[in-house]
Amino acid sequence: MDKLTETDPAHRLESNVRSYVRSFPFLAKSASGSTIVAEDGTEYIDFLAGAGALNYGHNCKVIRNALIGYLSDDGIAHSLDFATVAKNRFIDTFDRLILQPRGMSYRFQFCGPTGTNAVEAAIKIARKVTGRHDILSFTHGFHGMTTGSLELTDNPYYKEGLPFLERQERDPLPFCASTEEHAASVATIAEILQIRSDSNSAPAAIIVEPIQGEGGINVAPLAWLKALEDLCRQFGVLLIIDDIQMGCGRTGDFFSFEKAGISPDIVVLSKSIGGFGLPMALVLMKPEHDVWKPGQHNGTFRGNNLAFVAATVALEHFWSDFEFYDEVKAKAEHIEDRLGQLVSQNPELELSYRGKGFVWGLESNVSAEIAGLIQQMSFERGLIVETCGRDDQVLKFLAPLTSTLKEIDRGFDILAEVCTCLNSQRTGAGVRHARAASG
Repeated sequence: MDKLTETDPAHRLESNVRSYVRSFPFLAKSASGSTIVAEDGTEYIDFLAGAGALNYGHNCKVIRNALIGYLSDDGIAHSLDFATVAKNRFIDTFDRLILQPRGMSYRFQFCGPTGTNAVEAAIKIARKVTGRHDILSFTHGFHGMTTGSLELTDNPYYKEGLPFLERQERDPLPFCASTEEHAASVATIAEILQIRSDSNSAPAAIIVEPIQGEGGINVAPLAWLKALEDLCRQFGVLLIIDDIQMGCGRTGDFFSFEKAGISPDIVVLSKSIGGFGLPMALVLMKPEHDVWKPGQHNGTFRGNNLAFVAATVALEHFWSDFEFYDEVKAKAEHIEDRLGQLVSQNPELELSYRGKGFVWGLESNVSAEIAGLIQQMSFERGLIVETCGRDDQVLKFLAPLTSTLKEIDRGFDILAEVCTCLNSQRTGAGVRHARAASG
């Protein structure tokens, strides 16, 4: 297995801010589908998928061929916000295949091509529409790393050394991740909104991830999302859905909030909306909220036509009928079955799992360190999988939606081997021994 050394430029010259390379110290050379190949030929099953940016896998052939053809015909790549054939086709296709069948009506805003910029735009829209300032978010929420988005992100690690953010005293709203918490969470949010409304300090908006990714795969009950929308309507607060990681089919439906029967004021998308891992961010806003004046929120790279082409092909190829939906749901059930086997076959690890569709979290009640051990030992056996949560205590599965059952089983076979190893050594000394043995 090839490993990066201290002489490699990625270690020698790249900033300390780099992160994934620390957990996965190999030199990637090529990739296809759910497999990444290192320079020395070692193959890795990818259950990370670009942190959710590669829902259709690496180098999806149908998208790649369209991009090659577009470039061969001198298709425009960079266009600011000029109207282009590629942009027009994407807007029409998204409206026809995604919005209209769901009875949705939204205006499109293309901003800087990152999720955090889409969140920044949504914040501005909410403030302009309502004339109010505060945006409320939830415990364990993650909304981006630029200043406005970072204010809404509930993890002090990302704010360390940033005095302006560290000085803020803002208690996030209580996120509801179980039906048992529903009533208490709704009552608390209602009380907060009532108090703020009575004191003329009502927020402009509430932003929520229906499934929190970085926060630990916390799944909001559908009834809670509906109750949250009702509260927003009652108090005149806009509802922003952050579907940056969980949208574009990740949960089995195109949008993660569909089955809740809600109608968000603003929806933000990024990651896999670009179709091929190409940078793109999209803000969907109800027409009455389109209060922008020309150029009030712009970005040099808001016209990434390669992303428009890739996104259009992805929509037409995967989302034009229900066949792909059915495939995703069937494979998701298989993933859930494999997770259930991991739990039942390794009782000493006290594992539990939660999720939906193609996003799942596995957590041990024994120790927060178990997830990191599984991640490290799995990588050594050829599987890339991420950890998440405040203490990195949750193993997060984000395999491409196009993964085959064979690829899924190969990854879970590795996980089963690792969990069996840890389970058999489950004592205080055993876990320490496993950590030492893994390197």
